[in-house]
Amino acid sequence: MREFSIIAVSIINLIIGVRYCILTIKKKIKPALAMWLFFSIAVSMSLVTYMANDNFTLLDNILNTADLLLVTTVTVVIFFFGDTSSKFTAFDKLCLMTVLAISLFWFVTKTHFLSHNLVQSVLVIAYFPVIRRLWQSKENTEPFSVWILMMIAPIFALLSSKGILAGIYSIRAIASTGLLLLLMLRVEYLKNSISDQTVNGKIIRINILKKKKA
Repeated sequence: MREFSIIAVSIINLIIGVRYCILTIKKKIKPALAMWLFFSIAVSMSLVTYMANDNFTLLDNILNTADLLLVTTVTVVIFFFGDTSSKFTAFDKLCLMTVLAISLFWFVTKTHFLSHNLVQSVLVIAYFPVIRRLWQSKENTEPFSVWILMMIAPIFALLSSKGILAGIYSIRAIASTGLLLLLMLRVEYLKNSISDQTVNGKIIRINILKKKKA
């Protein structure tokens, strides 16, 4: 079961990375650079504090390890090929300062367990830019296929995770990606509702004109 979990998570993350990078390069999605930069910093810190807390290996928290490879690759691709709308805002800069503050706290105190859990809060903060974008947008800018896989991967990871910190990492990932999927569904629902209202409005106007001509 452990080997299956490790292989499954690795394959899923590989598929996610390849698809996300291709969609970004082709300009079919508009990912927030700030969010992925946060991921790169926070996921790195998460893995470091996890391994420092006990004698764990990279495979003992396979999701964290695979995520590190994923987020750094995607961040580089977004930086060079991403849409111009993924620039840093004042909100993004504030979040980045929060990330750096928690990293500094760990560096000074070396409290691995506490720092690891603080990093999980950073990983939640990292979703704020895309959450805000999805909440305000009338168009879904994120691919369902990628985020569904990103929710499935931590479920498989729980089968091989060692230690409470690895479990917390996976559960946090499931909750975060689940929230994004709900927001994406909301955008699609609102978009379809507006389309239906537009179509119905045109039909009503056409019927009124027909009656007048009759």
